[in-house]
Amino acid sequence: MNDETKTEEEELTEEAEQSESEAVDTQAEETEPSAESPASAVLRLIRSGQESGDTYPINGHAVIGRFDSAVGPVDIDLAPLPEAVYISRKHAKIEFADGAWTITDLGSSNGTFVLVPGEDFQRIEQPTLLEDGAQIALGNARFSFHFPSHNSQEEASVE
Repeated sequence: MNDETKTEEEELTEEAEQSESEAVDTQAEETEPSAESPASAVLRLIRSGQESGDTYPINGHAVIGRFDSAVGPVDIDLAPLPEAVYISRKHAKIEFADGAWTITDLGSSNGTFVLVPGEDFQRIEQPTLLEDGAQIALGNARFSFHFPSHNSQEEASVE
């Protein structure tokens, strides 16, 4: 009977170890980044029609505005820019969800605009899709929006 008890204990131990191993594998799968999601994006400040050297990285999502101790921090603080007087404390949000980048105005005073190719800047009232190279304006501060395309990442890894 003692041998049977050991066998049952050994079986229980093996089952527990197997369950732990499966749980670790599942956790690893859940924490790995999706192949769909780009690692990051960047906003580049535009002055006099040209991109300046000022860049603002975005990792998945960012609230853009000006820091104010009454409102709290923002992910991208544009307060040091001369154009900041036209930027609200929490002006806009850029985020990556469901395989696409979008920009949303957060009730800013001077508006969030996206340049429509072949037309002009249009004020946005709802979440708006951002393509690579899109031009946006927060108040009178202009930016270009860039992210690595999934295809260019694959091509780089093949070469």
